[in-house]
Amino acid sequence: MTGTNARSSRRWSTGSRTPYENSGFAFVGRQVHFDVDGNDFFVDLLFFHVEQLRYVVVELKTGEFRPDNVGQLSFYVPLVDADLRRPHHADTVGLLLVTGKNDAVVRYALGTSNAPVGVASYELLPPELQRVLPSEAQLQRALLGPKGPRSGQP
Repeated sequence: MTGTNARSSRRWSTGSRTPYENSGFAFVGRQVHFDVDGNDFFVDLLFFHVEQLRYVVVELKTGEFRPDNVGQLSFYVPLVDADLRRPHHADTVGLLLVTGKNDAVVRYALGTSNAPVGVASYELLPPELQRVLPSEAQLQRALLGPKGPRSGQP
């Protein structure tokens, strides 16, 4: 990525291109820590969409969708809004990526949720969404990092 420094009119470069470049997504972090009155919570992946000016919380589940997953994501979305979102930013959204899901179970689980969240299996995401999101492999690498799978996680 290159740009112009307004003061000196020199070209600058960040070096290598990120996997999210040209998608509008900026990677904020993995296992992003939030402290809520002494309780620790960790968002799997956090992105900022620079064109939409919004945070995107991504939770990855290696198993089938479970209704309690929605509760966790619905908790993280307002938490990110309260701690990170600025007045000029759009509302934070959440995306729960699962390896499998039953559409009827998802429909009932989301039935009373007011949080802007979605549930999808990566391979079933619409192609236009797959193009702008990091790939499934990139998401897994970002979540697992160099140490491999987390222990004690469902």
